[in-house]
Amino acid sequence: MNKKNQGILLLFMVMLLIISACGNANNSPNNTGANNNVANETKNPDNPPDPFGKYEEPVTISIGMEVDPTDQSLPAGDTPSDNQYTRNVKENLNINVEHAFTASGANMPQKISLAIASDDLPDAMVVGPIELRQMVEADQLADLTEVYKNYASPTIKGIIEGTDGAALKAVTFDGKIMAIPGVQLKADGIHTMWIRQDWLDKLGLEPPKTIEDLEKVARAFVEQDPDGNGTADTIGISGPQSGDGKMYANFLESKNNLYGFDAIFSAFGAYPGFWIEGDDGKPVYGSILPETKEALIKLSEMYADGLIDPEMAVRKDSKEPVVNGKSGMFFAPWWMGYGPISDAVKNDPKANWQAYALPLNAEGKFSPHVGTPSSEFVVVRKGYEHPEAPMKMLNNLFKGESEATFDPSKGGPGFYPLRLVYAPSDETEYTVKAIREVLAGTKTPEDYADDVEYKLLASDLLAIKKVKKEPFDQMGIETWDPSADMGIWTRAYSIMIGGTPLVDTEMVDVPSLIYEQTPLMESRWVNMKKMEDEMFLKIVMGAASADSFDQFVADWKKQGGDQITQEVIDAVNQ
Repeated sequence: MNKKNQGILLLFMVMLLIISACGNANNSPNNTGANNNVANETKNPDNPPDPFGKYEEPVTISIGMEVDPTDQSLPAGDTPSDNQYTRNVKENLNINVEHAFTASGANMPQKISLAIASDDLPDAMVVGPIELRQMVEADQLADLTEVYKNYASPTIKGIIEGTDGAALKAVTFDGKIMAIPGVQLKADGIHTMWIRQDWLDKLGLEPPKTIEDLEKVARAFVEQDPDGNGTADTIGISGPQSGDGKMYANFLESKNNLYGFDAIFSAFGAYPGFWIEGDDGKPVYGSILPETKEALIKLSEMYADGLIDPEMAVRKDSKEPVVNGKSGMFFAPWWMGYGPISDAVKNDPKANWQAYALPLNAEGKFSPHVGTPSSEFVVVRKGYEHPEAPMKMLNNLFKGESEATFDPSKGGPGFYPLRLVYAPSDETEYTVKAIREVLAGTKTPEDYADDVEYKLLASDLLAIKKVKKEPFDQMGIETWDPSADMGIWTRAYSIMIGGTPLVDTEMVDVPSLIYEQTPLMESRWVNMKKMEDEMFLKIVMGAASADSFDQFVADWKKQGGDQITQEVIDAVNQ
């Protein structure tokens, strides 16, 4: 080959290398998929982003999903991956949902941790704040800044941005939005007393206002055969189940604690798990304060007296005795009609479960802890071809009255893939007041037509009289007709029974001063929290003395508690 031809060949090879390099750059892990498509689409005025747009070609998304193995609400033939919710996503968006893995609530954290450790994430999943930070630090997540900007629906954007920046702050790292935050009701962080009113009436008792009253009622529920079967088989107060049960919510998991003792702690002025203002005005961890020790001592006395479920530490499912009519009290948020109450009423139509903001503290006030607006987040795997797909799926659920079109009796809302909660913080309370007005005849459903941010309000108001019988100002179970439509009743009963205490009770809210981890927590908090949970459970169950609390405080400080407290002080003062 002559030199001229060699030169031409060399030039040709160089051009190929340049073209190849450009192609590789466009397909590198840091520059792939719909992050580029989103940017290009945004720049193209003829093809603007559509938050509700249906894909022309099918899109597949593989998710990790929490599934309750005891949930029997799906109709025959439906599965967690094929049900009314997944079919709706397919029909409206042309998205096929597959499961990379499923797990129960107790096993989901382990599944997520294994996925993070092995760098084998599904395309998307719902996680908590700890997992979110871990994945950000491992550089495993897609940057969703442009996705949020261009694909979040006006409704979802309005709710997120209505938190005064708190929701976006929780997902922003180095100026980038790394997850889609949910926004929960304020009501989800307030844990009230659910109690068998029919048992109270049968035994001639009033709802317990004080801790002393609580002991009296619980003892009567255990000893006086309130279910009338002639056998000593009833429980005074249900407690948290083994595995994933918690005695109280905490600053990292601040809402929707079920069967814990949150309200009992607050009656003592104790807020374990929360960072609150100390006597000196500085942040302090509530679990190490004397009030928490006092509450633990009382709980241990109640447990020793048989007033709290004796099988608390080994029971796999705390709802079981509630559903089967064997428990008289438990503490939980407003939405228990979606949980055990509907099944309890199916089993016994006279099971008159009512909710109260009780017990009260020494000043006669109900002073609950309240949670962060955002505690769950949808994350998207870095490199996933369609990072906007999860955002579209959330838009689809919260488009107008979309959520109201589903029948919760054919599978609860937890079966919607990648579901987050989006609601104005006062949605429960506002809905209670609106339903009262409609039932009283002072307003009509049409009077609330402009309140579109309350996404289920219109359907709630139109449907209420289908399941609520007269007298409309009384809420005992005998004034309801679940058989008319169990799906409608489930929500209406949750709202009007669970939500009423939040409207009718003047509360003194206690927020946590911080809801995210500090740097030192990232390496130490898991072990410190495990130590706390184990010690407190031992104290309540009598396996450790009350004096063990003082040793716990000393050990907590030795493991970094004082340094972490200073980090919290610095964070609060920023």
